[in-house]
Amino acid sequence: MIKVAINGYGTIGKRVADAVAAQKDMKVVGVSKTRPSAEAFVAKAKGYPLYIADLTKKDAFTKFGLPVAGSVEGMLKEADVVVDCTPGGVGEKNKPLYEKLGVKAIFQGGEEHELAGFSFCSDCNFSEAVGRQFVRVVSCNTTGLCRIINTMDRAFGVDRVLAVMVRRGSDPGEVKRGPVDAVVLDPVTIPSHHGPDVNTVLPHVNIVTLAMIVPTTMMHMHAVHMQLRRDAPREEVLAQMRAHPRIGLVKKGTEIKSTAELKEFVMDLGRPRSDLWENGVYEESVTTIGRDLYLFQAIHQEADVVVESVDAIRAMMGTVKEAERSIAMTNEALGFSPIR
Repeated sequence: MIKVAINGYGTIGKRVADAVAAQKDMKVVGVSKTRPSAEAFVAKAKGYPLYIADLTKKDAFTKFGLPVAGSVEGMLKEADVVVDCTPGGVGEKNKPLYEKLGVKAIFQGGEEHELAGFSFCSDCNFSEAVGRQFVRVVSCNTTGLCRIINTMDRAFGVDRVLAVMVRRGSDPGEVKRGPVDAVVLDPVTIPSHHGPDVNTVLPHVNIVTLAMIVPTTMMHMHAVHMQLRRDAPREEVLAQMRAHPRIGLVKKGTEIKSTAELKEFVMDLGRPRSDLWENGVYEESVTTIGRDLYLFQAIHQEADVVVESVDAIRAMMGTVKEAERSIAMTNEALGFSPIR
């Protein structure tokens, strides 16, 4: 049984904790918070031991009926691996503690590639993560791009990629950014960080990315153009997508044309927190003209990296050596099969 600590029980951390708890070969030994919050009460309700970085703040928790199991350092001493789900930049500050205690650590895409020295996407480079002490799971957008690009590259070869990311303004539960009424270039310069980030996983791919933020909270939307190395009949492309365990197809018959409708769809299917762990490729959008492939895909910023983090745990611990097996184990434990 792999003992897993979750450092940072927020948007991603609470999802990782639940996904880890669902696995037959893993156990959550604790989660951490810096202050009392709604998530802290959720952790208590779910039976996750709650740890805090600064024990002098213990009374701030206990006065609200939130028991504190100990310090973050104490939690790490109980763990084989920690999934650092703290805000971007905090993971870098936490790394010396992980090194001191000799605990394996997984960082999220908000950290720089250099922090771990290795960036991860399950079906792209799983075997290269086996036995590592530090791994970075790439961001939600990069994860979605790596999945679809790698799938097409294996089947047809990819010469170059142009991807435009239309990004949500904030997460649904986030209010600190206030009202949004603009389309913001993020950044104005080209490429955005997503292309270079894809190259940390797929270094041979020629990719240019552009990104903008729009006033919505649901998901990101990608417009993707790939130039393949051979002609790719549309049905062959769709067959490759259908065979992928984390690429879903939004069918024409659903009449879904937006991220809001897609979120509602997966919620009605009974997904926890209406999470879309897979790429949501709009089947109608998949178009091939000779060697050129075009598509739209929806990426759920809160969810797709969660299943990747679970696979990274197995790879780092060396308990599973094949990506296909770990992906199948993770998906099965969550009762997850891609939308079709």
